[in-house]
Amino acid sequence: MKVLVIGGGAREHALCRALSLDPDVSALHCAPGNAGIADVAELHTVDALDGDAVAELARRLEADLVVVGPEAPLVAGVADAVRAAGVPCFGPSREAAQLEGSKAFAKEVMAAANVPTARSYVCTTPEEVDEALDAFGAPYVVKDDGLAAGKGVVVTADLEQAREHALACGRVVIEEYLDGPEVSLFAITDGETVLPLQPAQDFKRALDGDEGPNTGGMGAYSPLPWADPKLVDEVMESVLQPTVDELRRRGTPFSGLLYAGLAITSRGVRVIEFNARFGDPETQVVLARLKTPLAGVLLNAARGTLADEPPLNWRGDSAVTVVIASHNYPATPRTGDPIDGLDEVAAQDAPHAYVLHAGTRREGDAIVSAGGRVLSVTATGGDLTEARDRAYTAVDRIRLDGSHHRRDIAAKAASHA
Repeated sequence: MKVLVIGGGAREHALCRALSLDPDVSALHCAPGNAGIADVAELHTVDALDGDAVAELARRLEADLVVVGPEAPLVAGVADAVRAAGVPCFGPSREAAQLEGSKAFAKEVMAAANVPTARSYVCTTPEEVDEALDAFGAPYVVKDDGLAAGKGVVVTADLEQAREHALACGRVVIEEYLDGPEVSLFAITDGETVLPLQPAQDFKRALDGDEGPNTGGMGAYSPLPWADPKLVDEVMESVLQPTVDELRRRGTPFSGLLYAGLAITSRGVRVIEFNARFGDPETQVVLARLKTPLAGVLLNAARGTLADEPPLNWRGDSAVTVVIASHNYPATPRTGDPIDGLDEVAAQDAPHAYVLHAGTRREGDAIVSAGGRVLSVTATGGDLTEARDRAYTAVDRIRLDGSHHRRDIAAKAASHA
């Protein structure tokens, strides 16, 4: 099988790594990729938002499967263009991807499918914003209706800050605050059959102790020793299957990766948000634990034959990923700084720990930073404590001037286990 992956972050590196280990994959391509992905896939230049260009590249490479990683190309309809060219594509249509592209659309689908979520208002005027903020009270939860790369949400006790964010967004969703820990649960679906993956937890704030500004995610771990063993079954029944069924009923079947961001509240599981693609950095730990070869599962989803797929096999170990971010992230990050220590990790920590590249590029013989989140250092172990130790041992070998990372990823969960 020849596979083309679209994207260039750590999520795509995790996907490419998993696909490169699949004996059924004979050729692996990635566009545009990054310096780390170049070690496992052949890189190509393409405008990832141009569906015709992606479809043309897939045809030229004679790809048997295209996997679209990021959300922006999905919302732009890239998967539709690839499918129209006769190439199986893992990723939802432009219409179905509105589940992530519009928070208001997602709320509408959840209401129709009786999916438990936070009460909310969609606001377009300052008056509506003030009414909604007043109705719910602090802490205020304000979400940009459109795509914001995981950073369009403000949760604050400060009314002025909440109002300022709401007014800057144009169309905004204001909702009640959900208490309790957050969980990410992915499911692969062909629009009918739903195959859940293992849950993970990510860390959105920039600093230890969940302090600092929101980011795209500073680390993750899986499994969740504190979670109810019946959690996946419950979410399948109350969230994932009803959502997939409702989208099919509307004539916009969702085929690809459905990501449910959940709050485990005192009143039960509630959906915080849906995404239409693998989450980053949770993908890094979920795929580290997946035993079933990945390509066949994604191809079955793309072809509408997921019902033929046996249940997924999982390793019994734990996985932790720690994000190394560049100077000043999540504000305007500094780029172009050389990264040292990658060879040391490969020589001393493999196969239990490895580095997935996010924002990197090659300059001559050097690999330099090229984005906000630069690397995802990922490790597996017999339990979370061992996986954490291995991840942080590898992190400490890496040198990137001005970089920062959290030291508390999975610390509480490891002590719970």
